Amino acid sequence: MAATKRIAVGAVAVALIAGLAGCGSSDEGSTKGAPGAKKGAGAPKAAVRLIGDGSTAFTGVQPGLTKPQRLKAGQLPPQFVVFSWDGAGEDSQKLFSHFRKVGKKYGATMTYFLSGVYLLPEGKSKLYDPPQHAAGRSDIGFNDVQGIRDTVRELRGAWQEGNEVGTHFNGHFCGKDGGVGNWSVADWKSEIQQAKSFVKNWKTNAGLKGEQPLPFDYDKELVGARTPCLEGRKNFMRAASELGWRYDTSGVNDQIWPKKELGLWDLSMQLVPVPGRAFETLSMDYNFMVNQSGTVKGDPDMHAYWGNQMRDGLVKAFDRSYKGNRAPLVIGNHFESWNGGTYMRAIEETIAKVCVQRDVHCVSFRQLADWLDAQDPAVIAKLRTLKVGQAPQGGWTPFLTARSPAAPAGSPNQPKQEKKA
Repeated sequence: MAATKRIAVGAVAVALIAGLAGCGSSDEGSTKGAPGAKKGAGAPKAAVRLIGDGSTAFTGVQPGLTKPQRLKAGQLPPQFVVFSWDGAGEDSQKLFSHFRKVGKKYGATMTYFLSGVYLLPEGKSKLYDPPQHAAGRSDIGFNDVQGIRDTVRELRGAWQEGNEVGTHFNGHFCGKDGGVGNWSVADWKSEIQQAKSFVKNWKTNAGLKGEQPLPFDYDKELVGARTPCLEGRKNFMRAASELGWRYDTSGVNDQIWPKKELGLWDLSMQLVPVPGRAFETLSMDYNFMVNQSGTVKGDPDMHAYWGNQMRDGLVKAFDRSYKGNRAPLVIGNHFESWNGGTYMRAIEETIAKVCVQRDVHCVSFRQLADWLDAQDPAVIAKLRTLKVGQAPQGGWTPFLTARSPAAPAGSPNQPKQEKKA
């Protein structure tokens, strides 16, 4: 799972949003979840039930989360921020383990989009039969046994801390010739099935029978994804909808409240400011890099400036939601060292700045979807009327206070009055 292979995938785009999303420890602790009344209890050890070859296991309710609560009339919505990672895996950079620690430090849970081939050793590459490609082909390579062991350790700990494990699928094929943009619904279902298979059989495939299982049932855990390079979204969403998934984050949105499409919450990344420039770009490290240097090895004298520019742009995006319409802010990243690692610093500083503020909840996509599903659809529709950075005129209390006109006596909405004798 070489980082250089992941870097090479996204280094060719030159337009503002061209390519859109190039992709390239300890096991204890807990984090806060979406706002709610009671924490879900951790599963007792006796509840562990191995699945299949023991690569995964049912261990009960995920620890560290809260049950989402419906907004009360006139209540100010919380500010949600989602930090997510494409192709999550632990390699020599040790960024997975590092950002787990960052999350615990600042009370943030995140979504880790695992690339399935990161749990498949190079020697078993032929087990992957990608749509419209020869068996054993992957544009991001495969992994070695030690890399699989390290990645599983981080996935295990991340889930136990309340983080979500999604998928970034497998071979990461982008572009017009053979990219995922050409895939059919059936192709996407095949890719999803194989991504699940690599997670559910990593012990057998890597010869690591003595390792501890992943503590979740991946068939139930997997409810959302981001497609490679944000391509192929239309047919992927059809496949995901038919499979009963809950969200997609493969599109481009403004900072407004989300809606459902084909039964899926559209939790796409968003356009955010680029300080000092007259345009906005996608809320992802890759897109800042494209608009700054166009290469992962830009001028070292500019590294600090570029990282500060990304951090300040994300904080500006946060501020206009936090002080405005309170729309969730969605941010995507990769475990990378582009331009001297400046974007990793920018993300860490953004987490430290925003996740500790009042009424702010840094959560996973799954937690955000849980909260959205718990709300009155009419309230979400009302929130969607607010534009980017727009706070309700007159304040939040009147804006979100139900005011139903009195119904005439005898109408279906008002019970008839009993006559007195």
